[in-house]
Amino acid sequence: MRQLRAQCAWKAGQTHRSLARYLLEETHETLEAIDTGDAVLLREELGDLLLQVYFHAVIAEETGEFTIDDVAGDVTAKMRRRNPHVFADAAGGTPDEINEAWESIKATEKQRTAVTDGIPPTLPALLYADKVLDRLARAGATPPLAPAEQADPAEDLGDRLLALVAEGRRTGTDPEQALRDAVRRLL
Repeated sequence: MRQLRAQCAWKAGQTHRSLARYLLEETHETLEAIDTGDAVLLREELGDLLLQVYFHAVIAEETGEFTIDDVAGDVTAKMRRRNPHVFADAAGGTPDEINEAWESIKATEKQRTAVTDGIPPTLPALLYADKVLDRLARAGATPPLAPAEQADPAEDLGDRLLALVAEGRRTGTDPEQALRDAVRRLL
C-alpha cells in the first residue's frame, strides 16, 4: 500500500473520508458473500475488506497518527483483555456467560454515559433497533413494545417493526438477517 500510495496518483489523493464509501461497499460485498455461502467469493471480499484496513492505516501512518502495527497491537490487547477465560485464569462458562463477561469488560473500558453511546445511528434500522433494545435491557429498562394503534401510519408501522425486533431478540433471531433471507426467498 505504501508503494501504491507513492506511485498511483489516485491512491495518493485518497483520505479517510474519501475512502469511507469504499469501506462501506466492501463491507456489504463481504456480507453478500457470506449470505451466498460462496467460500471463494468470501475469500476475495475479505481480501478487499482487509485492503481497506491497510489503506486507512497507511494514510494514518503518513500523518503520524498510527501504523498498521498499532492497529494489530490494539486489537490483540483488546482480545486478551476481553477474553480472560482464554488468556488468563478465569472460568469460561456458557456462551451467554462469556458474552456477559465480554460486555461487562467492554462497559468498564468504554465508560459510556448514555445508552446509545457507541451505537452508530447510521446502522441499518433493524440492527440499530436491536442494539438500542440490547443496551436498554442491559440498563434495566423495559420499554413498552406492544404496538398501539397510532393515528400516524408511519408511527404505527415503526412501533410494529420495533416490536418485531424485540420478538427477534426474545427468540434469538437476528432481525436484519431474517429480513435479508426473506427478501432473498422472493427472488
